[in-house]
Amino acid sequence: MKLKSYFTLLLGVIMISMLFSHDVQAEEALINEDNLNIRSGPGKEYESIGKANAGETYPIVQEQNDWVEIQLQTGTGWVTSEYITIDGATAETKTASKVDKIVIQHGNTPLRDGPSTSYDIVHLAEKDTEYDVISESNGWYEVKRDDQSGYIFKQLLNKKEASGDLSFRNKTIVIDAGHGGHDVGAIGATGTYEKNFTYFTAQELQKELKSLGANVLMTRADDDFISLASRSSYANYEDTDAFVSLHYNSFPEQPTVSGVETYYYYDQYKDLASYIQQGIINATENEDRGTSQGNFYVIRQTLKPAVLVELGFISNDEKEAQLQTTVYQRKLVAGIVEGLGKYFSMQ
Repeated sequence: MKLKSYFTLLLGVIMISMLFSHDVQAEEALINEDNLNIRSGPGKEYESIGKANAGETYPIVQEQNDWVEIQLQTGTGWVTSEYITIDGATAETKTASKVDKIVIQHGNTPLRDGPSTSYDIVHLAEKDTEYDVISESNGWYEVKRDDQSGYIFKQLLNKKEASGDLSFRNKTIVIDAGHGGHDVGAIGATGTYEKNFTYFTAQELQKELKSLGANVLMTRADDDFISLASRSSYANYEDTDAFVSLHYNSFPEQPTVSGVETYYYYDQYKDLASYIQQGIINATENEDRGTSQGNFYVIRQTLKPAVLVELGFISNDEKEAQLQTTVYQRKLVAGIVEGLGKYFSMQ
């Protein structure tokens, strides 16, 4: 009698577990991002209990909303589904598309091997090329044409919102990674340096712009101190089409403050600032702190189209952690590229 009761109870527990948990069919989660927080529960409010890095795989226990519980060597932890792949497909659900075909609106539109800017560009699609749409996923189309397949960001297909002509050929863009060397810039919530964030962004932006055919120049190629005068002189000396100075904010007195803002000095470059600001907000959905005229040396003394962008608050510990991920950095880059492209198309 006792044995029968035990098995009845066990069966009931199993049935309840099946009703209230959503088991995924894939056995493992592939991590797509370095320094991804593993948390004690399914949400950012839970403490970080470790880090996972790109290329690592973990057995999956269950899914809950946008979080996945993974098996660790000791115990389990939770990671956001945004930065993992399950069984060769992103954790975000693919849906059948109402669109059968799309036509590329601008030359050199990036075709990536996954639905995020964290994935590599596998092809640069030519203007007016037609692709069959296989599925949709989080603002991306999965497309195929002959032996080409990949993912295209929907926004790049919208003539009103996209940058018009994403061909950056014959455009010279000077990227200014703020601070460097003994000038560390702002200090982050955990003691990080602004100079390292700006260099990280500059490297990602350089790669993206080069892939689009732009001539990219860097005011500093390493962790060096470069004077403000030298940065502006460099841009003035070259045949510069746009000068973008990259910076990060810090306001430790209010550690929850966040947002992106873009500055211009000369009125004729207000549009450049506005396009870049809007592009970043579109790509990141960050708080929009707007554009305004700023009396900063590097944009005041640069006589070419110039802006200074404050890309986030590293004094905000949550944003500081996010800004250290390649996935988020590539979102920032995608926004800057969108803004530059729109500006060039309007000239």
